[in-house]
Amino acid sequence: MTASKSYHHGNLKQALVDAGLAILEAEGLGALSLRACAERVGVSHTAPKNHFGNVTGLLTAIAGEGFLRLNDMIRAAPDATLPDRRRTALTGYVAFARQNPALFELMFSPGKVEFHDPAIAAPLAICAEVLRDVSGAGGGPAGAGFGVEEIRVWSLVHGFATLGAQGVFDKEAMREIGILDLLPELREGADG
Repeated sequence: MTASKSYHHGNLKQALVDAGLAILEAEGLGALSLRACAERVGVSHTAPKNHFGNVTGLLTAIAGEGFLRLNDMIRAAPDATLPDRRRTALTGYVAFARQNPALFELMFSPGKVEFHDPAIAAPLAICAEVLRDVSGAGGGPAGAGFGVEEIRVWSLVHGFATLGAQGVFDKEAMREIGILDLLPELREGADG
C-alpha cells in the first residue's frame, strides 16, 4: 500500500500536526514543511493548506502543541507547595527543552509562528501563568503584565534551557549545574 492510500478518515488536522512533531524529532526544524507533513500522512501536498492556510499556520499549530506539552512538564499537582511548584516548573522547563530541542526552537521563533493565533496564544499564556506563579513576585491578576521578577526568572530559565538544548552545557565541568543552582532563592521560597 502506498503512503497516499494509507490515510482514510479521522482528524487530518491533528494528523498533520503529529506528522510535523515527528519530523521535528527525527530530522529537525529545517526538514519541516507542508509538503513533508502531507507526505508523511499520505495526503496530497495541497491538503494541509485546507486546514492551515500556509506553512506559518501549520508551524503555529505545531508550536501550540509544544506549549501544551511544556505545560504538562512544568505544572505541579494542584496541592503542591510553592517550593515544589518551583522545582517542577524550572526543572521541567529545562528538561522539555533538552528532550525536544527542535520543537523548543520552533516554539520561540517569531519569524516562523504567529503568536497572536489562538492555537499558540492560549497554551503560551498558560505556561506564562505557571512561571508567574513560581517567580516569587506574587504575580497579579491573570492577564496582567509581567513584572521585573517574573521577567528575571523566565529569562534565566529560558536562557539556561536554550543553551542546554543546544548542547552548550554538555562539557564535563558544566553537566552537574542545574537551573536551581542559578536561582537558589527559589529553591525553597518564602513559605518553606
